[in-house]
Parts: sequence; C-alpha cells; structure tokens
Amino acid sequence: MKKLEDFKDEINKCSKCGLCQSVCPVYKETGNDCAVSRGKFVMLDGVLKGDLELNKNINKYLDLCLKCNKCKDFCPSSIDICDIFACAKSEYFKKSAAAKFISFIQSRFVFNNIITMGNIFVSPLRKKFKKKGTTKLLYFKGCFNNMFPKVENAVKKVLENYDVEIIEKNFDCCGLPFLSSGNIERFLKSIEYNLSLIPDDFDYFITDCASCAYAIQEYKKYTNNEKINKIISKSINIAEFIAKNPKRFSFKNPVKITFHKPCHMKDINFLKLILENCDNVEYIEMKDYDACCGFGGEFAVKNNKLSHAISKRKAKNIKESGANIVLTSCPGCSIGIKQGFLKQKTPKIMNIIEFLAMAQTSR
Repeated sequence: MKKLEDFKDEINKCSKCGLCQSVCPVYKETGNDCAVSRGKFVMLDGVLKGDLELNKNINKYLDLCLKCNKCKDFCPSSIDICDIFACAKSEYFKKSAAAKFISFIQSRFVFNNIITMGNIFVSPLRKKFKKKGTTKLLYFKGCFNNMFPKVENAVKKVLENYDVEIIEKNFDCCGLPFLSSGNIERFLKSIEYNLSLIPDDFDYFITDCASCAYAIQEYKKYTNNEKINKIISKSINIAEFIAKNPKRFSFKNPVKITFHKPCHMKDINFLKLILENCDNVEYIEMKDYDACCGFGGEFAVKNNKLSHAISKRKAKNIKESGANIVLTSCPGCSIGIKQGFLKQKTPKIMNIIEFLAMAQTSR
C-alpha cells in the first residue's frame, strides 16, 4: 500500500497549467481553484514539506471531488490524480475522529447485514435463471441489485435469448464506497473476499454497473492476487456482451432515447452496435452526453447543493434533447439525473439493459 510520500514526484509533475479547470464539473460550478487538481496538489505538496497539516480543512477540499477522472484523462503530464487523492484520504481517515464510527458502519457486520436484509425482503421479486448454456457468465450484481433487483431481472430476461449459463456468487460490495471514503482497510477486505469467490471455469465476468466495473479494475493496484488478471481479461459490461452477440430488438411503439455516459465507463462503442439492431428507436445525442451527472456517491451527501446544481445542468441537456427515455449504465447516475429534474417532469431513466428487456427479441 503506497503512502502519500510515494506520490511526491507525481505531485511535483503537475505544471499548474490549469487545463483541469476546463473539464472539472465542480470548478465549472464554483470557480474555486481548490476544487481542481492543481489546487489540491498545492495543498498536498505543503503537507509533504511539513508546511501544512493533513487536517479536516484539507480533507474538505479532497471531498470536493466527484472522482470522475476527467482531470486524469485530460492531464498533459498523465498524472493518476484519483490515486493520489485516495491515498491522501486514507491517511486522513486513519487519524480522523469519525474513523471508528465509519469503519463500524462500513463493516461486513453492519453494511453487509443491511444488504442481506434487503436481499431477503425483495427475494420474491427476483427472477430465477435456471438455463444451462454453453457460455458461462460470472455475474457481479453489485449492492444495488441486491436491494432493488429490477436491473438484475432485466439482465436475466434478455439473456434467456442466449446460449448462456449465469454463475451467481454472494459477492461483497465492489468496494468503491470504502475507497472513496478513505477506508482502505475495508476496501482491501472486499478485494480479498471477492477474489476468493472467483471460480476457475467461466468465460466472461459481467457487470451491469459502470462504477462496479471501474472499482474491480482498480483492484490490480492493491493486490498481487493472480485472479485479478483473470477477471480483468474477461470483464465485460452486459451491454458490451449484447453488442458482441447481436440480436434484433423490436419495440412496438416509436421511442426517442438519449444516453448518459457514466464517468467510470471508458467508451460506449457498444451503443451504436446495439441501436443498429433496434426497430422503432430514434437516438438523440444530448449535449455533453459524457459530462458528470453530479451524484458521485458521498459527494452528493457532503456537497448537496453543489451536487444538485451539477445535476441540473445534466437535466437541462436531457430536456433539450427531446428524448423521452434516458439510458445509462450506473444506478448512481440514475439518481443524479433524477435529482436534476427535481420539481420537474422526469423522463424515464433506466439502465440500457432494462430498455432492451422491454423489446421483443429475435435471434
């Protein structure tokens, strides 16, 4: 596990060019230079030099980040910015007054029991998949599906048209909430537990949530377990799987859709391939389709007004597109979009696999 000191050279690579300002959704809303990477790097450099203390004030600015990776993708010095912030958060977390309470809430005893209780409560609503096909899909459902299985049911409904077998394991949370809060110890336990459940025989590791997929990709930075390479090499979003194995999706009535690209999704090449096989569907690309929705998990709690303001930008672009259905691939993004339409008529917001489950499918 790296320490903040290990990132000294990376922090000093920042030329303070300010290009991060042009892509940071928080800076666009606040104009606060402490919201962008270069401002935080100035503070962290001060911590490393001993001029500043890594205290709650600096942590407040670390929390003023959606972790959307826009600055990382745009950085001319190719600095892995979110890694540095995660390390700084973890070092502050260890000495913070709230660490013991947060660790208790995020523990497997509390966090997982809440998920388990929700899972039991909604079990009558969960679709069973008994088919034994040729292609074996190891399905990482994520916490949200355990509580609200609507997307999971859509995944299983669509996959009934394929020669597949779904392998389900009682995985822990992907760990992203723990990593974001600085609770690295809990994140490492999630990695260890989830990797222990990986079977030897499967063809694809599928997810339906961009954030879960991103968190699992991050595992390789925190473990040497050889299973992680196997997962990453076989990892695929359910929509990508559909695009690689095309079916015809026919909708009874004409629909206008747009797509919000989650920040944690690398590309949406699958979207065009899927839409080419959809009847009665008109796709309208919204302005800034890949701009952050403003949710960002705990960001929405700690920076509520700012989160809503960013979400309103997204809602405005959706409204102007004229689409009556918004597709995405992250439950957090769905929440972010909904909060942007507060007190307004909200279009239907759904995971792309939910949308495809509404159609008649032909082989």
